[in-house]
Amino acid sequence: MNILKNKKIFFSIIFVTILVIILSSIIINIQNKEEQKQINIVVANILGEIKEKYPETDESILLEILNMDAHSIKEGSEILSKYGIDINEISVIKSLEGHKNIITNIIIIVSFAVLILVIIIIYENKKNKKIKEIVNYIEAISNKNYNLKIEENSEDEFSNLTNQLYKITVMLKEQADNSIKDKKALQTSLEDISHQLKTPLTSISIMLDNIRENPNMEASTRQAFIHEINRQIEWINWLVISLLKLSKLDSNTAIFTKKEIVVKELIEDVIHNLSIPIDIKQQNIVVTGKENVKLIGDYNWQLEAITNILKNCIEHTPENKNIYIDFSKNNFYTKITIRDEGVGISQQDVKHIFERFYKGKNSSENSVGIGLALAKSIIEKDNGYITCSSKLNEGTIFEIKYMK
Repeated sequence: MNILKNKKIFFSIIFVTILVIILSSIIINIQNKEEQKQINIVVANILGEIKEKYPETDESILLEILNMDAHSIKEGSEILSKYGIDINEISVIKSLEGHKNIITNIIIIVSFAVLILVIIIIYENKKNKKIKEIVNYIEAISNKNYNLKIEENSEDEFSNLTNQLYKITVMLKEQADNSIKDKKALQTSLEDISHQLKTPLTSISIMLDNIRENPNMEASTRQAFIHEINRQIEWINWLVISLLKLSKLDSNTAIFTKKEIVVKELIEDVIHNLSIPIDIKQQNIVVTGKENVKLIGDYNWQLEAITNILKNCIEHTPENKNIYIDFSKNNFYTKITIRDEGVGISQQDVKHIFERFYKGKNSSENSVGIGLALAKSIIEKDNGYITCSSKLNEGTIFEIKYMK
């Protein structure tokens, strides 16, 4: 990497250089002032000694000595040499040597500045390397490569960012896996729906061909065909509507209006919706519960959900048997229990009872496996959950709890 191309390092170098120049100038100025002060003290001492020992000396002569030219230094040095005194060994001159360390101080400052620059460069290189790794990581994620792992144990900002990216990667991987599962499930569902629609459509087509090819068909036979065609069309219509409702629930586009629901009234409407199949099978619906039991949810959607559950119980309960509906409440939830006296469900099928398009061993011929799945999705949207327990030849119990 070219250091000069990195603006942060470049400006750091400029800053440190300016700082070194300023500090050096300040130190040189301080040293010069201190040195001048010491020289002035020495000169003052000399003048004081001369004046003290030779009081008759004219002060103007002393001033001339202070302003003497540089050539007098040589003559003075020769005089001192006669008496064995070296100018460099005079104690007064030596006292100034402690202040002639400007170069040493500057070297220390420059060394410190270089050390700072080295630290900055190392840090910037490390940071740029980490940024490059993160960029490469993000590019890999954009190419849908979610199998990377870059967890960090340190506590710096880049490590925290890296760990957050890793968490996002894990989440994206889960979403991608779920998307694949959803696509497979959708494909299976479409195959199931196609298979379910194929039978009634084929039946309708055959009956229409018979009506068209036999204009002299007996009125009773023609009427039976028309009745059966109408029944098959209604079944197809129910299937399509149920699938559309499931799609709305899956995409969170279904609108739920939260209102207070009187459970007794809700159960009465559910029974009214299913009054025809109940009468046909001569079944008895036994309802128990207090009139003040209420829940919060969307009335129409919950009517749909409980209707599907009761419909399932009716289909799997023999004629002249009872179906029991009980509702109650406590401080935590409102509970609705529906129990039938039907053929029951095997333990193997119970755990799949709410899965879409699942058909157990005891499912009716026209069952598609949508009703209970739709009911479960609706109930969960209104902060509830549903469970199922069953015993073969004894019956099935559906328990719904709406949390408060």
